[in-house]
Amino acid sequence: MKVRRCGLFGGTFDPPHFGHVAALRAAAATSRFDRIEVTVAGDPYLKSAAGAIRPAAVRLAMARAAFADLPLVVVSDREIVREGPSYTIDTVGELLEEADEVDLIVGADLAVQLDNWHDASTLRTLVRVGVVPRPGSVTVVPEGWSSYEIPMEPVDLSSSFIRDIDLSSDDLKKFLPELVIPLYLGARGYSRHNGSS
Repeated sequence: MKVRRCGLFGGTFDPPHFGHVAALRAAAATSRFDRIEVTVAGDPYLKSAAGAIRPAAVRLAMARAAFADLPLVVVSDREIVREGPSYTIDTVGELLEEADEVDLIVGADLAVQLDNWHDASTLRTLVRVGVVPRPGSVTVVPEGWSSYEIPMEPVDLSSSFIRDIDLSSDDLKKFLPELVIPLYLGARGYSRHNGSS
């Protein structure tokens, strides 16, 4: 049986943090969605070009630890099992076989970049965009995209901030769900890279 409307919240999740959790809770509270799928990028082409990221299996485990108990949320490995770079348009195509409508859920810092996404001209005809506010980012969606804002208090937190500072397990409790911390600390040997998610 098809889902009526699905929200798609994709990312690298290296690591998933309380900002992601807040965004998913806010999206669920809008009553716009019957399901929200979190997709963990297998090969996030925009980020893998910038430097090393933790293995997909580690990032998937962290995402499941962070989000599995949130309302409406399902954490998916579809972009990990799919070969090649992780393109949102491919995921949307798969989801449209399972749902009547798919809305992208993105942060305001990413919304302005939508025209740079792979096959953006087709993608904007397939989805609406729910924009999550970010501190210091004005919500600007390029012309031609149907969009709306997801109401929430912006959270000043990014994965790159967490990766770039040396934190103890106790410090991490301010930024990461508790079940994520041992997974994250166990993978700290992997190289860091720049960029936020």
